[in-house]
This record gives sequence, structure tokens and C-alpha cells, in this order.
Amino acid sequence: MLMIGMARLGNDPEVRYTPDGQPVMDMSLAFNYGRKVNGQQPSQWISGTMWGDRCEKLKPYLSKGQLVFVSMTEPHIEEYKRKDGTTGVSLRARIGELEFTGSRPEQKSEPKSALDDLDDDVPF
Repeated sequence: MLMIGMARLGNDPEVRYTPDGQPVMDMSLAFNYGRKVNGQQPSQWISGTMWGDRCEKLKPYLSKGQLVFVSMTEPHIEEYKRKDGTTGVSLRARIGELEFTGSRPEQKSEPKSALDDLDDDVPF
């Protein structure tokens, strides 16, 4: 099965490594669908996994909130244990292709202090 669509990244992706050193990157992807209800459009969250050298190359360009176009294969439901001991389910798929769409979200900068504008030279 092949799933394709535009999604927003739900977090900053992190790269991890298998015991044999292969890079793996997990991405939380939010796909909008259906009609808006009370001004909100429903989202379907999918955990996407990317494998190989692309992970390390793409990671610096991916950040939370970014819109991406993805092609995914091998969709499946995965069970996991929640912190409270109950069983949860997650929709997971393997990311085959990823393309950037739109612009990259702006990085948050630290607020500027009035003291930052002062010169290092003190007049006395």
C-alpha cells in the first residue's frame, strides 16, 4: 500500500542508530482531513520512519511545524504500553520520499535586551 500527502511535522525529528550503525529518523506527521468543525480541521497522526544516510542529511532542514510532502509504504498499526500500563495504538509507516513544501518555520530568537545596544566603550 502507498500513502502520499502533505503533513506538518509534530516535533523536531531526532536521528538514532541501529546496533550496526544504520541511521533511523522517526517523524510525527499530522495529516489534515475532512471538514472543519468549529473552525478546527481534524488531523490524523502517523509516525513515519526514514532509514539510511538521508536521515543525517535532512535532519538539519527539518523542524517542528514544517509542511512536507511524503510518500509512505508499509502502513501498520503498532501497539505500545502507556505510562499508566494500558495499551495504546499508533499508526506507523515507512517514509520513502520526502519533499519540502512552503517555507521553513522561523527559528525563535531570544528577546533583545536594551543593554545589548550599548557600546563596549564606556565614556568615562
